[in-house]
Amino acid sequence: MKPQQLAWVLLMPLLSILVASHVAPVSGQCPGDQQSLLLQLKQSLNFSRSFSGNLAGWNSSIDCCNWLGITCDLVGGLVRVVGLNLSNESITGGLDNSIALFSLQHLQVLDLSFNSFNTTIPTAVSNLTNLRHLNLSSAGFYGQIPSAVSQMSSLVSLDLSTLSFLGLPSLKLENPNLAGLVQNLKRLTDLRLDGPIDFSLSDLESLSVVRLDNNNFSDPFPDFFADFRNLTILRLTSCGLVGKFPAKILQIPSLEILDLSNNKLLEGEIPDFPQNHYSMQTLLLTDTNFSGKLPSSLGNLGNLSRIELSRCNFSGTIPRSLENLAQLNYLDFSSNNLIGPIPSAQWGSFQKLEYVDLRHNSFNGSIPPSLFSIPTLQKIQLSFNQLKGPAPEFSNASSSILDTLDLSSNHLEGPVPRSIFEVQTLKVLVLSSNRFNGTVQLNWIQALQNLTTLDLSYNNLTVDASGNNNSTLSSIYPQFGILNLASSNLSQFPELGNQSRLTRLDLSGNNINGVVPRWILETTTIYHLNLSHNNLVDFQVPISLPNLGVLDMHHNKLEGEIPIIQSSFSMIYVDYSNNFFNSSIPVDISNYLPYALFFSLSNNRLSGAIPASICNASYLQVLDLSNNTLTGTIPSCLMENIGTLAVLNLRGNKVHGSIPDTFQASCSLQTLDLSLNQLNGRVPKSLSNCTALEVLDLGNNMIDDVFPCLLKNNSSLRVLILRNNLFHGSTGCPHLPGTWQKLQIVDLAFNNFSGPLNGQCLATWQAMMVGDGNETHNHLKYEPFKLTQLYYQDSITVTSKGLEMELVKVLTVFTSVDFSSNNFDGPIPAAVGQLNALYILNFSHNGFTGQIPAVFGNISQLESLDLSDNKLSGEIPQELTELTFLSFVNLSNNNLLGKIPTGRQFLTFDNTSYQGNPGLCGSPLMKSCSDSNTPPPSGRKQGSGQQSLDWEFIIPGIGFGAAAATVMAPLIFSKKATRWCDDHIDRILMVLLPLCGFRYYTSNDWRRVQPEDMTEEYNTDLDDDDEEEEESYDEFGGRYCVYCTKLDMTRKMAIHDPKCSCHHLSRPVSTFSSPFSSTTTL
Repeated sequence: MKPQQLAWVLLMPLLSILVASHVAPVSGQCPGDQQSLLLQLKQSLNFSRSFSGNLAGWNSSIDCCNWLGITCDLVGGLVRVVGLNLSNESITGGLDNSIALFSLQHLQVLDLSFNSFNTTIPTAVSNLTNLRHLNLSSAGFYGQIPSAVSQMSSLVSLDLSTLSFLGLPSLKLENPNLAGLVQNLKRLTDLRLDGPIDFSLSDLESLSVVRLDNNNFSDPFPDFFADFRNLTILRLTSCGLVGKFPAKILQIPSLEILDLSNNKLLEGEIPDFPQNHYSMQTLLLTDTNFSGKLPSSLGNLGNLSRIELSRCNFSGTIPRSLENLAQLNYLDFSSNNLIGPIPSAQWGSFQKLEYVDLRHNSFNGSIPPSLFSIPTLQKIQLSFNQLKGPAPEFSNASSSILDTLDLSSNHLEGPVPRSIFEVQTLKVLVLSSNRFNGTVQLNWIQALQNLTTLDLSYNNLTVDASGNNNSTLSSIYPQFGILNLASSNLSQFPELGNQSRLTRLDLSGNNINGVVPRWILETTTIYHLNLSHNNLVDFQVPISLPNLGVLDMHHNKLEGEIPIIQSSFSMIYVDYSNNFFNSSIPVDISNYLPYALFFSLSNNRLSGAIPASICNASYLQVLDLSNNTLTGTIPSCLMENIGTLAVLNLRGNKVHGSIPDTFQASCSLQTLDLSLNQLNGRVPKSLSNCTALEVLDLGNNMIDDVFPCLLKNNSSLRVLILRNNLFHGSTGCPHLPGTWQKLQIVDLAFNNFSGPLNGQCLATWQAMMVGDGNETHNHLKYEPFKLTQLYYQDSITVTSKGLEMELVKVLTVFTSVDFSSNNFDGPIPAAVGQLNALYILNFSHNGFTGQIPAVFGNISQLESLDLSDNKLSGEIPQELTELTFLSFVNLSNNNLLGKIPTGRQFLTFDNTSYQGNPGLCGSPLMKSCSDSNTPPPSGRKQGSGQQSLDWEFIIPGIGFGAAAATVMAPLIFSKKATRWCDDHIDRILMVLLPLCGFRYYTSNDWRRVQPEDMTEEYNTDLDDDDEEEEESYDEFGGRYCVYCTKLDMTRKMAIHDPKCSCHHLSRPVSTFSSPFSSTTTL
């Protein structure tokens, strides 16, 4: 039950009495007939005497005018019973039309609220013709509201509402409807109903109080209430209102209280108010969708005492006119989009202000010192902003009545003000997550005997606990409920024995050595204990913490056996990860985790098998045993018995065997990480039952199966890692419905997948496509405890820029596709270009053919591109230069040709990105793009931009050719002469080319050279210096080209005719018959 709703329930009797107080009570002898009627009423009602506050005390020996719940007054000169209050009397029945109640003809006030009559409203209620105030709210009445109520024309207030959260039945307004009910109630000023807001209410313009709380209208708000000129109170909390709220209602001159809180879909803005608008006293818009800027005319609400605008969408700054609100008592602007500095007004002029809450905004600048000088202030909450500078001192620390000071999660700096520790009324002091520095002596806290919550975590502070080592001084400290000193440079445990109320202790992230002290292990009230990230080596046993629910000991130096917490049936979170435990998991481990939701032993040195008893921990949602040396098989009961299990992480162990095929139809797994084990067999078919699965990591095992199309109906999948297994076959799934729209990371590397890629499938991966720009940078995690900071965080390993890296936090916007080291072939689908939010793309070491798709230029977020070791051809698309985030490219060992694109990121890549592509030229390769190694022009004429002809070779060639033609012509047409010429030219080239730095092979040599020899030769040559690197690479046995006779001696390069063809290494078919040609490897 919400606090405000509980308060309403408890205050109803008081409110009824206050209403009845309009009838002046008198003392005098109660008329005998009326006392008799009241005793008959008591006798007929079914109620519990143990819980009755009024009825149980009625007896004939006391004048009925003195009974609790009875009000008497003079009517016509005679004493009459005019008020009857039976609210909250635990009445369970006995009310009907014949009951004596309806014979009390002079009743003016009747309150039967908060009972359980479990009947319809008796029609005899209309007999009470003098009734002015009728309250039947949450009284257990059900069914149609009788038309008799509409005949009670004297009614001034009518309450027929029901608090739905109590599970009570509701009343109906069908026949009569609301119009019929209120048509005669012209005096009505206070109406409280359930059900939709009917236009018939517009007839009741005399209404001054309208309370329709806790309904479920789900309708737009009608604007006719703006015509109610007498309206003083309008309460519509938790009504499911939608649409835009009429601003003119806020401007009704008589309106004193407006409460629209907890209508999350109700939109609106705060209008301008006229000057001297003194009627408004309370404005409550919490948990609505009101937006816009706060008008400066707020300062015109001179009598405003309470304003709550929390969890809305207001923006802009706080108007300075706020300082005009001298009557302000309660100010809550938390959880909005407000910016700018907190107004440096004279906050000290607010002589009635008790509560200031500006949390969860974007306020900047410093905290006005005058805010700390308000004498009446009890609570200051400024957390989660961008405030900076030092925190102000308290000028009135000794007289301050402040009980709550929360400045956490800002950018405050400097030492913690010493005067804070002089505010003796403080109960809550939270200064965490700032930049405070200096030293805080823990014994300063001894002056704050009312302190229950202290949080100094995550600053640049040093908390010195050395002054409290004396156990006799520990009793001087206040009785903490919460003590958080995380990351406070503590070098030892504080001595805080005799803490009888401590429920939360966080000393994580310090430099504490040694063992956990006995006083902590004997504080039986502790529920949350976090000692992680220290240098602790052991516990002082025995450990007896019967109320412990959260134990976080990760990242310490604990060793030996796993500590067992005795008799801790409330334990729900246990984290022993990242220690040095080197035992086995206790076989009866589940006996100590009967209600645990989270259990982690990851990153230890545990050995042995996973005990089957772990399956008896039937409430487990997270089980993380990763990175140990556990052996054996996976207990099948893990998938079979624990229906609540959402995270199972066995990564990095030595578990073998197959994955149990026992996933139940009720499977709730979200993360399954079995990578880096020795698993074999197939992917279990029952895994398809896990429709909520988001992360599946089976990498680095020996699983021998086809692509897991059994998951094709899983619409939640975000991460799929199958790398380094024995998967084979095609990745295409028949009748794929395109449900992997959330898929963001796919790693199929180092398997035996084959065939072409399915472009239609790739086009459905919407998470890899840029959306509307509103993507949230969350990371993949599982939260077994909502509204806390305790959660399981997914981590995976990806290959990026040629390096393997572990992502400890996997952002939901991070995307990666790795299909490397498989046997894929065919062209790369153009659909890959639609994945324009992709960060990493690796298709290396496959058999892809064709050109690099130009649409790759659309992958605007791409940072790493690896297409190396394929059979790609054609030119590198110029569009790739548009990828401004690209920081790694590897296109080596393909059949690419043409000039390497220049500009932007391509200016930063070295020659290793392109080596092994004989047809490529231009920077950063040493090979320039001259005429002889680029495609020729289409015509004979060359533009002025063309390079000049190489006359150095052409003129001697003409002369030589003319003379040689005379000598060689006879040889060309003689087979015998041709063979003689080939043999002698071979011998000449075998002598001359090595002298020039080239290697020459004859056709017979090619038959003797094996690919392994060539590969070994290539790997050896890679160790040469950079000057020889490209030449050595040219000798790789993957391709060879025919070079026509022309050598550039200055560059040690053979310039060949572009019409000469290139071949793959299998073997050359024949030598060329021309005496001016030879074969050379490239």
